[in-house]
Amino acid sequence: MSQLCGDEKGAVKASSPDQSDEFADLQASINEKSLIRKLDRKLLPAVTILYLLSFLDRSNVGNARIEGLTKDLHMTGNQYLTGLTIYFVGYVLFEVPSNVVLKCTSPKIWLPTLTLAWGIVATLMGVTQSFGGFLAVRFFLGITEGGLFPGVVFFLSMWYKRRERAVRVAFFFSAVSVAGAFGGILAYEGLLTVLVSAASYYFITDYPRHANFLSDPERRFIHARLQADCDASQLEGFDWAQVAAALRDPKCWLYGLGFHTLSLPLARLHRRAGPAAHRAALRSRHVHDASASVPFRASSPQGPAGPRRRLGLRIGYIVLLSAPASGASYAGTILAAAGIYPSVAIVLAWPANNVSGQTKRATANAMQISIGNLGAVLGTQLYREHDGPRFFVGHGFALGYMLANMVVVSVLWLVLSREGKSGRGMMIRGGGLGLDQDPIIAS
Repeated sequence: MSQLCGDEKGAVKASSPDQSDEFADLQASINEKSLIRKLDRKLLPAVTILYLLSFLDRSNVGNARIEGLTKDLHMTGNQYLTGLTIYFVGYVLFEVPSNVVLKCTSPKIWLPTLTLAWGIVATLMGVTQSFGGFLAVRFFLGITEGGLFPGVVFFLSMWYKRRERAVRVAFFFSAVSVAGAFGGILAYEGLLTVLVSAASYYFITDYPRHANFLSDPERRFIHARLQADCDASQLEGFDWAQVAAALRDPKCWLYGLGFHTLSLPLARLHRRAGPAAHRAALRSRHVHDASASVPFRASSPQGPAGPRRRLGLRIGYIVLLSAPASGASYAGTILAAAGIYPSVAIVLAWPANNVSGQTKRATANAMQISIGNLGAVLGTQLYREHDGPRFFVGHGFALGYMLANMVVVSVLWLVLSREGKSGRGMMIRGGGLGLDQDPIIAS
């Protein structure tokens, strides 16, 4: 049974027979491109601000290490790496439950609440006095931050048509890489996040039906254009059957493996940049600058082909494996980053584009990012001090993952293409078990 949650209680699914005529009338009076730009200005900066803070809060541990964290907490051996790993354990565990809560509440409530929670936890990092306390803070930071990324991807899928989503995910993702460019310089504790979270209860918007920054004709136009494209305009309650459908669907696991094989450790530049913290931060900034310049264009219909992105990515890791000189390995890192970021942005848009049934899509988004971040759990253990400065194990494993990604993406491509040709990708309007929509396949 479908279970209505939050502001969906009492709502009734309905479909007007005159929707096509209404959409045509609205099209005559509303400039669609101007309205989409209005949505972009309202939605994307708001959710990006939250994720920038998330990125800065999680990456500040690297700055703290450069400034003496391991010495202050008397860490030995691989204890620092254990702290990095435990963060992703919490992160992975909470992503699916968080999207379940999001579906039962609303983005206007849940996303700011997550931000407040991790801001408090990040603030506690500054008063940690022991290795045990460090592990506890990292674990709960992962739990509280874990729901934001899948939540935002699902949130965007409720506002944009399917062919518009990859570009918006790419914008969101590339802006985060810009944050990475300055994360090593703009070190701070979580108090700023707490303050921003309080304001975010006002600047994070809800779903289109309740968006007060839109006029009534604009809301009706967005509803009509979404109804003609996907299920985002339907009033679907939370449904455990759709959760089970996502868990049983092999494609949802393939979406996760597609991200998993791209979830690779790139930020190894600190080990090559010498002991000066700001020098390391400035050099890593160039890597993030390069990665930020690619995803938005690559995910557009006129963007470069997927094989060329993956070729640059493989070349980058081959250079990292074979070049002993710092300059050459630095160039290899830039090539690898410029290949990974656009590929990740497109892979993240696949379930948002192709999974029908809102609960199933929310579950699939969270599954994908949860499975993907298992790669990050492994990655934190691949780059050990005694393997430097060449890091053959880490870079070799990353290159192998790239080859595995080619296999996973090719299989997923074939499955979606076959379903599209056979007609099995038909969307079920009004909910149900959420059979997949007509597939949209990005390269």
